[in-house]
Amino acid sequence: CLGTSILTDSDSFQDVIVKIERPTYRKPFLGGFKNRITGVEFHNAGSQTIPKPQPGKGVQVFCRETQTVYERNKPQQTKNTTSTQMTKVGLYVSIVTDKLISPGKYLTAEEYHKRRLEAVIVLQTYFRRWHAMKVVQNLRELKRLRLAWETQEELQRKKEKEEKLRREHERRLNPKTKEDFELLYHAVELWRQEETEQINRSLTGAERKAALCGLLEQEAQLIASIGRHKLNADEENRQKSILRFLDKCAQPKRWKAYDGKITEMDTQYTLRGRELFEIYCSISMNGIPKRERIDVLLMLRRTVKEHKCKLTQEIVELIDREVDLMSREVKECNLEGLRKRICTLFLQYTKNPKFNPEVAGILKV
Repeated sequence: CLGTSILTDSDSFQDVIVKIERPTYRKPFLGGFKNRITGVEFHNAGSQTIPKPQPGKGVQVFCRETQTVYERNKPQQTKNTTSTQMTKVGLYVSIVTDKLISPGKYLTAEEYHKRRLEAVIVLQTYFRRWHAMKVVQNLRELKRLRLAWETQEELQRKKEKEEKLRREHERRLNPKTKEDFELLYHAVELWRQEETEQINRSLTGAERKAALCGLLEQEAQLIASIGRHKLNADEENRQKSILRFLDKCAQPKRWKAYDGKITEMDTQYTLRGRELFEIYCSISMNGIPKRERIDVLLMLRRTVKEHKCKLTQEIVELIDREVDLMSREVKECNLEGLRKRICTLFLQYTKNPKFNPEVAGILKV
């Protein structure tokens, strides 16, 4: 509904409510005419109500069969009028182009069908031969592929078995993980049980006790050897984890662009982390010449003196001590403890977000 004001005959305005009805369908155009003088268009009247649907008659008045077109071709034989002309009195027909046709051997219907059957048999023979050769060729190719696959699988299994044995042998010779050492301890325990059973079956009295004491000494030596290997492996794994940590701090920022390419960007924090990573690799390296070692220590000294705190002062004191001992020609083996202490303190220095801001997003809280 819409409220509006209209002007009445008494020169006054009156409020009128106009109700707008929106049709549920578009009124069809039924034609009309236009006044050329005034330009007013007059349309033909049409019903504004929707026609009522006609009730169903209960009979299907259309179906798919009646709406489908079927085309058929049917030959027709029409009449064809022909005639011949013979020689007669007053008309001569030339016989130059005529030819004599003598009848051949008569072929009965039985002989004709027999000949067709023989031809069909010949065609079937060659077709079946070609089809059989094709089938055999396909089977031969499938057999070849199957044998090649089985050979490849056998080689793969053999290679995997050899690789597994090699890894087991490598794990026994150079154990590195906790599972490797558990495997060694288990192998030692099995060996001890077998040796103990053999001693108990074959020896008695004092000989048995002496053999058991010898077995105990061998077991202790093996366990001590495994313990030394475990200490070395722990130290190696710890060093690898430190290098991975510092390398992660030195990695540039990466993101994928709109075209799928990887974009890398170095920030001041990643450059700082890369500088500390290179210094740590240099000071933890063994077997470098004396002059290069002094240059590395001096570079480390300049780096840590950028910040003044108790940790940096202790690192500087240890660096001065090592340089002084090296100037006095102290042996390398006597400096291992001092160098390890420098590496440990410098690692603490690199893990401090104040000195290496990049570790703030990597260290676990």
